[in-house]
Amino acid sequence: MNTQSTPVHIRLWNRDFWHLAIANLLLTMSVTMMIPTLPVWLMGEENLSTQETGILMGVFGVGIFLLGAFCSFLVQRYRRNQVCMLSILAIIGCQAFLYYGDTLKSEFVDFSLVLIQRILLGAFFGLSVMVLESTLVIDSCEASQRTEANHSAAWFARFALALGPLGGVYLMQMLGFSSVLIGSMVCAGAALLLIRLVNFPFRTPEEHLHAVCLDRFFLSNGSLLFINMIMISIVIGLVMSMITTPLFYMMMMVGFLLAIVAQHFVFRDAELKSEVVTGLILIGAALLLMLTRTQQVVSYLSPAFIGLGIGIVGSRFLLFFIKLSRHCQRGTSQSTYLLGWESGLSIGIGIGYGLFYQQDALLLIVALVITAVSLAMYHLLTHQWFIANKNR
Repeated sequence: MNTQSTPVHIRLWNRDFWHLAIANLLLTMSVTMMIPTLPVWLMGEENLSTQETGILMGVFGVGIFLLGAFCSFLVQRYRRNQVCMLSILAIIGCQAFLYYGDTLKSEFVDFSLVLIQRILLGAFFGLSVMVLESTLVIDSCEASQRTEANHSAAWFARFALALGPLGGVYLMQMLGFSSVLIGSMVCAGAALLLIRLVNFPFRTPEEHLHAVCLDRFFLSNGSLLFINMIMISIVIGLVMSMITTPLFYMMMMVGFLLAIVAQHFVFRDAELKSEVVTGLILIGAALLLMLTRTQQVVSYLSPAFIGLGIGIVGSRFLLFFIKLSRHCQRGTSQSTYLLGWESGLSIGIGIGYGLFYQQDALLLIVALVITAVSLAMYHLLTHQWFIANKNR
């Protein structure tokens, strides 16, 4: 199959699926609200250096990996929705800890404590989203609907990359950083409630469970695609470390909506390679505009191009991971996609603050080079490798 042709199942969009999709949006928003606001608080109110801030933003991506190897054991040994809900409660606890630190106005928050908080936040976020996307969403629909369910649920998480920072920036401007933390906890709590409203029947645990395994964690035969995806998401992380204006995230959301339209009308019967190539060209064009032009229109076009490029590339890479997976590995493909996207994004944000803070031109040049390398890697290597190794 060399073209995109994802069927649409009306029956998929029932109450339970809506609950899970919106829960995915809110859960992801609860952490993306921190992207433009936490560094401002760390450097402005806590007097941390740019290098320390970069480390704290980057270690979130390390935490994402910590509990993934236990995911399969946990969802088979215990009720899978309860594992997700307890992980979300832990996320709320991590944010509550930071909120408590923010209220200690007479003291500076210790770097090591924030480091632990960020690692734990990443770990519990990774586990909760892995369970939600790789198990709960899949179990809520029929076998013939699962590709569309994965595709649609991922779009809700993608929207959070724009809506979360947008909400965080507005809350911080109006009420301060403590309101961002409260907003984060409210989003996570609402996601927990929505998951609680969905009924998941009890399943008898399998025998001979392994506490640590790659199932529902990492798709080993998708390593090359994983590396290519990390490189692309690093570019987005670099850009997001430079931008804190609401307009950027609003226009990025516009780009996401345009990507959905483009998938249905422009790329519906297009050649398979065209989506990723077009998306990376759009991201590269946005970076060139930001680097070489200062007109007001650039502040509208660049984030829209980036959102359009992310939407096209992200959707296609997710489907690639699904097609690389073997029988009963669909959940593993979802988790691998999550790991690649979130870790690359965190690395990019961490590098942006740690090495290129207030050096916008240098940052954009580095991002442009990585984009070009990513495009060359996909065109010359990854795509052919995928065609030769896909299983669906």
